[in-house]
This record gives sequence, structure tokens and C-alpha cells, in this order.
Amino acid sequence: MDEKIKVGIVDDHKILTEGLNSLVEESDFARVVGVAHSAQQCRDRIAFWHPDVLLLDVSLPDLSGIDFCKELTTNYPDLKVLALTSHNEYAVVKQMLINGASGYLVKNAMSAEVLAGIKAVYGGEKFLSHEIDVLLKRQSPKTIWLTDRERELLKLVAEGYTNIEIADKIYLSPETIKGYRKNLLLKLGAKNTAVLVRMAFEQKLI
Repeated sequence: MDEKIKVGIVDDHKILTEGLNSLVEESDFARVVGVAHSAQQCRDRIAFWHPDVLLLDVSLPDLSGIDFCKELTTNYPDLKVLALTSHNEYAVVKQMLINGASGYLVKNAMSAEVLAGIKAVYGGEKFLSHEIDVLLKRQSPKTIWLTDRERELLKLVAEGYTNIEIADKIYLSPETIKGYRKNLLLKLGAKNTAVLVRMAFEQKLI
């Protein structure tokens, strides 16, 4: 019985996929079940591969790996996606993880890190390469994610409108606006409206 971790690779750089193929095959715990150079190729073949872990590039020639990650994890809930990419921007990393990726590696990661990532996500853990881990820890406290509605409300608060006036403008009850305002104070860690408005401008949230 084959107990090795079955790995699929999706990347349009053939030299990189060859290197990854060799790396995985030479390990004593994993084997490559398939390689695709586009999202469509992967779609056509993944049902035959039955991979446990998929190494997925964020930049594919026919589709964003971010969108493809969501599609894959929706259609194959047991599949573990390990992003392997040259992108190290906070927003890209965050969106990949939101869309179901179990781990994130940059392409200059050491071979040992790639193998450790495969093992970790297969075992149900999250895995971030050292560079990405540092990036997330550095960015997290400063990066505030607001919904479109929250941004709209923040803009009106900054313009000096009262809860009742805002409620009238965006067709919600004053009670709902009060709740939104309270949430914004909590989200930004502001102790009052004046601080909230100052932070909104400082952090370019509006």
C-alpha cells in the first residue's frame, strides 16, 4: 500500500516544476501524481490525480491563482493547497489564506522549507515560510479591513453627520448606525469619534 503524500504541482514555469518534481520524488515521504502548467490543465486532470497536497502558483497564464484556490478548495474540501509564488504582498497572502490555502511559500524558499510545508499542511496545520510569517506579523496590527458599508459610514462620520442624518442618507435605522459606529470604534481601537476620524485620515481609510 502506498502511504506517501500525493502531491500535485500547478505552475507555468517548466524549469521550476521540474525542480519541484525532483525535490518531492527524492523525499522519502511524498510523490508527484501530476503537473499542470495552467488552471485549465489542472481542472482537466485533478480528478485523476487525487492529490493530497497541491503546490499552486498565484500567477497562472489563464486565471488568477487566488480565484483558482477558492474554486479548488470549494470543489475538493479535503485538498490542501500550498501556495508557492514570487508574490509576497500582504494583500495577496491574506486573500490566498481567506480563499482556503493551508500554507504560503515564496519561490526562493529553501528546499527543506518546501518539504516541511508539504508535511505540515498534509497533517492539517497551517504553514507559512519564514519571510511570509514575518510579513504577516509585521502588517497585521496596522492593516485594518473595512467593508464598503463601513468605509461609507466612516466618510460620513468624518464629514460631521449625526447618526440620524447618516441613517437618513443610507436608508438604515439610527440604531443600526449606532451599532456600526460602535464597531468602527472597536475595530480601529479609537476611544471616541474625534480619534476615529483622525485615524481614518492617518491610515487613509477614507
